[in-house]
Amino acid sequence: MSQGTLYIVSAASGTGKTSLLKDMLEQTSDVVVSVSHTTRTMREGEENAVHYHFVEKSQFESLIEQGDFLEHAQVFGNYYGTSQSAVESQLAKGLDVILEIDWQGAQQVRRLMPQAVSIFIFPPSKGALLSRLQGRGQDSEEIINGRMSEAVSEMSHYNEFDYLVVNDVFEVALDDLKAIFSAERLKAKRQSQAHGQMISDLLN
Repeated sequence: MSQGTLYIVSAASGTGKTSLLKDMLEQTSDVVVSVSHTTRTMREGEENAVHYHFVEKSQFESLIEQGDFLEHAQVFGNYYGTSQSAVESQLAKGLDVILEIDWQGAQQVRRLMPQAVSIFIFPPSKGALLSRLQGRGQDSEEIINGRMSEAVSEMSHYNEFDYLVVNDVFEVALDDLKAIFSAERLKAKRQSQAHGQMISDLLN
């Protein structure tokens, strides 16, 4: 069985990353999104081990001490993190694993797993990003302005990533995203793992 590939996918809020990944998962086999651990309270409609692994603070801190997190952060008093053992278990099964994390988390992951393939998703313009943030209809102008400032900071790290996808026309961006996964799966090392016996037969 061939080893899966770890993917890091990052984008500024409002870029459409979650929608792109949702559609790609529906159209691509053997790929999963990693489920993060968190200490925050479960919200209505959420399921444990589906949306997050909900754990107590003491358990999370114990996992930090054991070095089990590929990346972790504390946001508004709650911990969030990605379990390295869980990711490696999925990769060993031949699954491609996606981490939806920010650029800071991406830096942490690359230090521990430098072979990870990283993708950054851009909006086509500031105006388009602002429209998407305003279109949610749930944030004040002050919050939206804050998110725009955060977005500029986030996007400034795009050159730390292997691939850049521009989400202008959704279907085109989706095809671009799927093409990255196809290209990585066609690399000689992965193909030789998947088709080792066939290659051996051809060469003997």
